[in-house]
Amino acid sequence: MSATDNKLSSHEEAKLSLLRWGAGLAFFIVALPLPIYFLLRRLAATVPEDAAIFMWLTIISLVAGALAGIAVAIFLLLYRRSKIKTLRERIATDGITADELRWFKSELTKDERRALREIEGKNRLLADAYRETLATRLTASRVALHASREKVTIKRHIEQASSFPVVERIEAERDLQNDLTRLESIEREAQARETESRARLQMIEAAASRDATEAQTQLALRRLEAARDQPPLGLEAARQQTKARSEAQAELRSRDL
Repeated sequence: MSATDNKLSSHEEAKLSLLRWGAGLAFFIVALPLPIYFLLRRLAATVPEDAAIFMWLTIISLVAGALAGIAVAIFLLLYRRSKIKTLRERIATDGITADELRWFKSELTKDERRALREIEGKNRLLADAYRETLATRLTASRVALHASREKVTIKRHIEQASSFPVVERIEAERDLQNDLTRLESIEREAQARETESRARLQMIEAAASRDATEAQTQLALRRLEAARDQPPLGLEAARQQTKARSEAQAELRSRDL
């Protein structure tokens, strides 16, 4: 399977979007038609007995329709979740890219999601770098987890091989031990990449924080500069009042003379 085959097609993305909104729409489509029909019949009824019957049918169909709508909505949500899980595994086969990160938001930590939102609101370039590093971190985490699970399986097979005949046991244990060594190497490398990615994420977060602090500092300095060039209105009014009082006193003294 080529790398292109592992990516989501436009048809698959449209299907997932439809399933996302379809669960809510399905509830109303299933739950409301019959109650609305019986309610209209009740409003149009001219005989009190018929009106009462249609009113009861409206209530009963509303309850039954709501239960059926909830069941359909839950089914669609579970189907979408299963579909997304399958697609995530397929996408991650050849590594997660920054553009595909939106399908793996549930695998991010709470702090990573919060930091990503904050950086996206501060600096677009840093946000791109942060998404790329998150994609690398997720890929490394998945590889390490997969290798760890495979190691457990290999160790179980090694234990089972102890019951084989001597020749087959020696050959099987040798092959399995080689696989175990290879998986341990992959796990160590993936863990090292994961550690590097986490360190880079912290560096980007610090850079974004510095950018925000510098921007706030520059804004404060500009405001101080403006305040220096333009004195506060109260102070200017006091100066004008003092000047006017001095001029009035000088004029009075000149008249007395």
